[in-house]
Amino acid sequence: MSTASKYELTWELDSLLPHPESDAFAEHLDQFRADLNTLAEASEQLPAIDAEPTHVKAWAGFVDQLGNLLAREEDLHAFVGCHAAADAEKQHFQRLEGVLSSLSPKRSQILTNVELALKSVDAGELEAFIKADPRLEQVAFYFEESRENARFRLPKDQELLSAELAVDGIHAWGRLYDRLSGSLRIEVMEKGELVKKSPGQVQFDSKERSVRQNNFYAASKAWDTIADTCADALNHISGFRLTRYRRLGLQDHLDAPLRLNRMQRETLEAMWGTATERKGCLKKYFDTKARLLGLEKLTWYDLQAPLPIVSRGTESGELSYDAACDLVIHTFEEFSDELGDFARMAIENRWIEVENRAGKRQGGFCTGMPTKKQSRIFMTFTNTPDSMSTLAHELGHAYHSWVLRDEPLLLQEYPMNLAETASTFAEAVLGDRRLADAESAESKLAILDNMLSDSVAFLMNIHARFLFEDRFHIERREGELSSNRLSELMLAAQKDAYLDALDPDGWYPGFWISKLHFYISGWPFYNFPYTFGYLLSQGLYALASDAGPDFPQQYRDLLIATGNRETEEAVSSTFGYDLRQPDFWNRSLDIVESRVNEFVRLAEPFV
Repeated sequence: MSTASKYELTWELDSLLPHPESDAFAEHLDQFRADLNTLAEASEQLPAIDAEPTHVKAWAGFVDQLGNLLAREEDLHAFVGCHAAADAEKQHFQRLEGVLSSLSPKRSQILTNVELALKSVDAGELEAFIKADPRLEQVAFYFEESRENARFRLPKDQELLSAELAVDGIHAWGRLYDRLSGSLRIEVMEKGELVKKSPGQVQFDSKERSVRQNNFYAASKAWDTIADTCADALNHISGFRLTRYRRLGLQDHLDAPLRLNRMQRETLEAMWGTATERKGCLKKYFDTKARLLGLEKLTWYDLQAPLPIVSRGTESGELSYDAACDLVIHTFEEFSDELGDFARMAIENRWIEVENRAGKRQGGFCTGMPTKKQSRIFMTFTNTPDSMSTLAHELGHAYHSWVLRDEPLLLQEYPMNLAETASTFAEAVLGDRRLADAESAESKLAILDNMLSDSVAFLMNIHARFLFEDRFHIERREGELSSNRLSELMLAAQKDAYLDALDPDGWYPGFWISKLHFYISGWPFYNFPYTFGYLLSQGLYALASDAGPDFPQQYRDLLIATGNRETEEAVSSTFGYDLRQPDFWNRSLDIVESRVNEFVRLAEPFV
């Protein structure tokens, strides 16, 4: 790292746990394994759920141990995951990921026993049980949610067998994809020489169209080399899930992902229905951006292209990581002292890995270590405003965990859709400040371009992923799909989601190969929660200016509610909106449409 840099580019992990290759870590892991086995055995002896004092006392003690054990497990997964992401080819880290995955059946055994114990308990019995001990009352929502989750459990023997088979089944296919994508190298031309880069290092945001085009085709060519193996992985991941759903008697493959997000079907339909009706305004953005770039229509690799008028103007030059950090901290401080102080602490204490180098996994994430009350952020900073937005996004995730750090351990878990609300809200805070500070039309256009690129991502790209996965699950019931058929489904989904607005030769049918989210074995439909979070955060941020100085506290209350409420109730109890109705979603989409209109207006002198 350059001595001139103010902030470190690599994270600090040594203070969290012993190094994964050390004897001390092996001992730590052995102790966790022993404690996990002990609690699994205890879960087999749990008494009935009722108000009988000895039963209540046994459950209260068990719940305390369970919260601590699950938090320690999350620590281990986060710690090993950080090392594996930063050094994707290190086989020892990959092996440890497999070891941790092999422990999941014991965890499943514990949760199965808890949930099946609740399955036949009625609401009145549960209420009396919870009120019998303050320790139970403190985590009442955990019991209520576990009772609801019980309907997604097979009979006990089948559930335990399924969890064991999953280690070398669905989760093994997910790990295989991680290894394939982590070791993939893309050959690109750089300064007259062919160089090999990790997927995360190959971007489509160069101001030179020839570079974007070459990067796109080079990346596509590289991903195509593993297409058939990825098709196998995708088929078996979804096949495993569909077999479970059939055994559970579920007719709808969306039931499970909706439950994971504590979300009702009516909310999902209201969100996608409103977005589909309103996102046509983005075609005006596409047409205007194409004209600014001197094109008739945009292609996939033009969507992230910088505007040429900006390249010639005040926004030229690269954005340093130091400058990005300072702006994020300053902007967050304007929203609330707590958010700003948190961002400064996370950056200065090296919670973040951003170095642009080969050997890292693609993408970005924020992962938490509950017992340490810390998070770690993984990304690759590419000296662009988009990278700065990613930094704000991941800090939003970390702040969410920070706000919940002193809540009961069992109430620090929150669903993905509400997690994405916190992250995209942080992006909105940054974007609004950058737009307000911009002095020239060129600068405003560049910032609006970034904002509308996000709108395209959440309303079109994510929608394409959702449509693809939805249609794939329907066809997968009849048998496995070839890599060619998967590409056909992806192309159709992209055309539908993007309203057929790109150049006829400008689509990316192989997108399903390169997108990690399709291969996350523990979370089906890793897509619609992003759109939910984006639209919810936009709508909430629009309320901030009217809410006055109390808004940061109101927002903080929402983040706490995400750990102890259903999604719809978390929002209605803090902001008063019914997410099952289109009103709130329209409020969010009004913001998108106003940005499109402003972009078109500002661009007029330049086209």
